[in-house]
Amino acid sequence: MIKDFSFKQSYGFNDLINIMQLLRSKDGCPWDKEQTHQSIKKNFIEETYEVIEAINKNDIDLLKEELGDVLLQVVFHSQIEYEQGNFNVNDVCDGICKKLIQRHPHIFGNEKASDTHTVLKNWDEIKRISKGQKNSSESMISVPKELPALMRSTKVQQKASKAGFDWDSVDGAFDKLIEEINELKSAINKKDEDNCFEELGDVLFSAVNVSRFLDCDAEEALSASCNKFIERFTNVEKLAKKRNIDIEKSSIDILDKLWDEAKLI
Repeated sequence: MIKDFSFKQSYGFNDLINIMQLLRSKDGCPWDKEQTHQSIKKNFIEETYEVIEAINKNDIDLLKEELGDVLLQVVFHSQIEYEQGNFNVNDVCDGICKKLIQRHPHIFGNEKASDTHTVLKNWDEIKRISKGQKNSSESMISVPKELPALMRSTKVQQKASKAGFDWDSVDGAFDKLIEEINELKSAINKKDEDNCFEELGDVLFSAVNVSRFLDCDAEEALSASCNKFIERFTNVEKLAKKRNIDIEKSSIDILDKLWDEAKLI
């Protein structure tokens, strides 16, 4: 046990920083001491998605717990840099405070913004200037490649739209989707694997464009479809079991009929 640690009934932010420092200290935890940005970066992603899960479940207790796990990741990465003499968690707080003040001139300055549209427009403009982005293509390039592809596609398309490069309505976006589907079909018929890869990407990108016009989140829509498929497939298995049907050995016609029945359950 580490000496001189004070156990409390309730802990705060500074206690979390202190605990992290103790865990990374000479007499701390072997695992914690070995970690680097690279070794724990996936943990950050996992914890973030678990926050989203808690929100979707409307589980307040779970949300509190998972937000704590995300906060730990922030403190963990900050501690690693503090040990290198680069910055600490207070510098991180300082940076985000200054960013919020800078990007809310209608609150902390003399700008006027009476609606959300104006706020977001000002935010984007201030962000573009602060990052030294001279044109829309630089703004697109700045969208992290590490984002989920559907999310990245949406952000890139939004930036193109703000530059005036967009369809007038969903009809244009939908026609483009049909065009890309036909091009994919042509590539399939030609058995051109490289072109199939390219055209499939274009189909997905165009589908995201349609979702944007429909004001639907493409990532969430696809996730909902995954959930729907799992639920229906579960029902297919139940129906097959009840009728002594071997799914693996059944024809597609039989499976398709089971699927249609499962959709009605």
